[in-house]
Amino acid sequence: MMSHDRHHWAGRLLILALAFAPMLAAASSGTGDTTGTEFQEVYTLLTGWMTGLLGKVIAVAFILVGLVAGVMRQSIMGFVVGVSAGVGMLVAPNIINTLFAATLPVV
Repeated sequence: MMSHDRHHWAGRLLILALAFAPMLAAASSGTGDTTGTEFQEVYTLLTGWMTGLLGKVIAVAFILVGLVAGVMRQSIMGFVVGVSAGVGMLVAPNIINTLFAATLPVV
């Protein structure tokens, strides 16, 4: 039963991520290009939330939920996943900016 619930939420999160992916891609493409500037405000707002106090609160919540899941299953993996999710959320905007701002040398 618990596995079914986890897959249900994972599916919803995947759908949500796929829904926001085009907006984030369009917004982040504005770093090296002048197109997509209408999304710059949304991108700045979302990255501010992720790296600001709200992001830190969510990261701590991920860690606490992972800790509880680890204790319930008597496994450290819940805690590891919680820490990974929290850290991943906090560093994701920097990774995205670096990926879209990177240039390749001409050979």
